Amino acid sequence: MGDKNYLNVLNEIKERIRSSQYESLKAVNKELINLYLYIGNKIVEQQEKHSWGKSVIEKLSKDLRSEYHGIRGFSSRNLWFYENFLYFL
Repeated sequence: MGDKNYLNVLNEIKERIRSSQYESLKAVNKELINLYLYIGNKIVEQQEKHSWGKSVIEKLSKDLRSEYHGIRGFSSRNLWFYENFLYFL
């Protein structure tokens, strides 16, 4: 195989890798937004039904962070943000 042919194949593969990485990130971001919307909807729903307040959101935050150690984004501040996130769409 000639050097030029090899470089063309290498560049095509590298471009495909970059493209796949980009598409993967877009898919992950879409799922995260859907998750935040779901959490926000659940919080609003429970606030309307059961008058959830600050202490319940803090407990929810603590329990989620305890269950999902390596995943960031479940602080009580973020949970309040997810609730308000609905109004920005």
